[in-house]
Amino acid sequence: MAREFSFRWVKLAAVGAMMALPAVPARAQVICGGHDYLVARLAEAFEEKRLGYGVAGQAAIFEVFVSASGTWTILMTDVKGQSCILAAGEGWEDTLATAVGQPGG
Repeated sequence: MAREFSFRWVKLAAVGAMMALPAVPARAQVICGGHDYLVARLAEAFEEKRLGYGVAGQAAIFEVFVSASGTWTILMTDVKGQSCILAAGEGWEDTLATAVGQPGG
């Protein structure tokens, strides 16, 4: 229970840091660590599972993790295996993918 509470606090701190990023870029901190460790903590503390991922050139992989309760996290992993929580929140809603140019796309 103590680990779950502390990781929730860390996730909230990461969100706060990301929100402060435009205002105070020199003092903002992003939560980073090993990929396996962060993924395990997201699963343990928030029951989040990977919904999908995308590759950004040869620089990084971006993953979206979501839970049935609607919490979500965006995780970036660089080519060295270092992962960072870039954003997190609540109220995730799944939508159907639509082609560009189609209604809703």
